[in-house]
Amino acid sequence: MTDTPSRTSLAFDAELGQSAFPVRFESVARTFAPGAPVLTDVTLDVAAGEVIAILGPSGCGKSTLLRIAAGLDTATAGSVLIDGRPVSGIDPRCAVAFQEPRLLPWRTIAANVALGLPRGTPREAARAAVDELLVLVGLTAHARSRPREVSGGMAQRASLARALARNPGVLLLDEPFGALDALTRLRMQDLLLDVHAAAPATILLVTHDVDEALQLADRIVLLGRDEPGGVSRIQRIMTVPGARPRDRGSAELAERRADLLAGLGIERH
Repeated sequence: MTDTPSRTSLAFDAELGQSAFPVRFESVARTFAPGAPVLTDVTLDVAAGEVIAILGPSGCGKSTLLRIAAGLDTATAGSVLIDGRPVSGIDPRCAVAFQEPRLLPWRTIAANVALGLPRGTPREAARAAVDELLVLVGLTAHARSRPREVSGGMAQRASLARALARNPGVLLLDEPFGALDALTRLRMQDLLLDVHAAAPATILLVTHDVDEALQLADRIVLLGRDEPGGVSRIQRIMTVPGARPRDRGSAELAERRADLLAGLGIERH
């Protein structure tokens, strides 16, 4: 039987978690080849503890923007600042969960999750933290399994748990739920809301899922090109109404959904 995520709180966040940090993108641009810019003039202020969803068509630079914020890539122009300090490399205040789980195949699921813990975490505290994270993401029964022995969705949940283990001030999520089945994806969205309520890190979430963005985000940033083959920039920033958790079937969200789909070029929905 497949474990399912549990909606409990992260008890260790209050003690070990660091503060949420504001993030600022200042005129960020990225060019991978001469004459072929991908992103241009991305300017955005993200408040400490805010949840921002980055939405846009494939290839518009969403993941590139996230990698620049994480210090895994470098902007061609402009800068990203976390709590007023420019990002100049991998920042210990950030944690990232990618589209692919990127688990070490020779380690157990529990040992992979433990890799996210701050260096020097006492052994007993580490064990307790990992155990609780495994409960949260529904992987307790697979703690001693190797990545090859679990499904892709389970591996992605382990990747999210590893990111949460750091208790980050900024959590960067690159479609972390994209590999999950529909029901587990909804549960994981609820789990992320619980985690954010317990330890409100600043979250930047890349997603292709309009409904996911509307359910999770305070604001949605729509990236896109002015014309086919052009460079991507921020086309629109939408504030999502209502406190979380939101009613997925509300008329207000349906109106926002239609607006976002139109912005993505989908007029019939």
